[in-house]
Amino acid sequence: MKIAMIGLRGLPASYGGVEKHVEELGSRIAAAGHQVTVYCRRNYSTQGLEVPSQYAYLPPSGRRPGRYRGMILRNLPTTGGKHLESTVHSGLSALHTLRRDYDIAHFHALGPGLFTPIPRYLTSTRVVQTVHALDDQRGKWSVPTRGILRVGRSLSAWVPDDVIVVSRELARIYDTEHDRPAHYIPNGAPRVEPVPPGAVLRRYGLEPGRYLLFLGRFVPEKCPDLLVRALARVPADVKLVLVGGSSHSDDYADDLRRLATADPRIVMPGYVFGSVLAELMSSAALFIQPSRLEGMPITVLEAAAYGLPVVASDIGPHREILQASGPGHRLFPDGSVAGLAEAIRAELADRDAGAVGAAELHRRTQAHYDWDDVVERTLSVYRNTLAR
Repeated sequence: MKIAMIGLRGLPASYGGVEKHVEELGSRIAAAGHQVTVYCRRNYSTQGLEVPSQYAYLPPSGRRPGRYRGMILRNLPTTGGKHLESTVHSGLSALHTLRRDYDIAHFHALGPGLFTPIPRYLTSTRVVQTVHALDDQRGKWSVPTRGILRVGRSLSAWVPDDVIVVSRELARIYDTEHDRPAHYIPNGAPRVEPVPPGAVLRRYGLEPGRYLLFLGRFVPEKCPDLLVRALARVPADVKLVLVGGSSHSDDYADDLRRLATADPRIVMPGYVFGSVLAELMSSAALFIQPSRLEGMPITVLEAAAYGLPVVASDIGPHREILQASGPGHRLFPDGSVAGLAEAIRAELADRDAGAVGAAELHRRTQAHYDWDDVVERTLSVYRNTLAR
């Protein structure tokens, strides 16, 4: 099969969930003998990424496509600004499919899905769309942008030949609110190698097991500000590391940094990747996920892969991963500063019980969230779509 992946910033993946999803999915599909073309934004930066030599990364340049993990990377231009960057690039990518004779055009996210009618109705290419989250509910967007994304959400319910969702909560929403059955295929959990404490912890003044870790974009729906406020109610001998940065959300990120300056225990290293992130993940006391909106958070699956106890808001996708709240996999009421602080204190008060619960979470997520299974189920969707 010839498959086009549309709707991401680019590869190799850095901090975005969609990028990580497409990298793991697309590389395995390519390894199975299919041709996978990934449409990348010309302004996508890989600065700071550590790319293993075995991945054979050849960056795209101008009209010359690149290669990465067996996939073809094709650059197309876009414009700057949070409102137009994704829209322009996705539209050009959809137009580019018209003469490429793809079997499958696989769109990712609601915004890029605005352009699914182009290959769906102007070519014989079959269209599959993966909904990673309800992007029309993200707090960083203006009212007009949220309205456009709601149009994209409506289109996703009836234009694609098949719809994939990454959580059971999203499957329920598409079934009940849009009358559209969707294939539930969750993200996979990574296989990781813990890194012993060393130069990275020393650089940031951290001690193993003495810091909380947040990993994500500094945007309103991720709620890192909630975590900063909760830290004031947590014992003074624990630090907080906020890994991440702005994602078309500079005002919010600036407010967060101002809020964080009031507590000297907060460390903000920016976006970090590769071995630096691995060392931070390996020695954290807890991983905290206070988000109010998620699809199927790869960061939580990554934390579980490292065997970390996880504290997360009690939204549907988090409940799906953590299941019942308890030591090592604790839920708190969505949006509650007091509830988050209480959950953190409870985990820190009984580390042994937390370690047992985290080990069980690790075993369960490694067994249930498997990228090879994701690939097989996605290929099955492709084959059934083409057979109809």
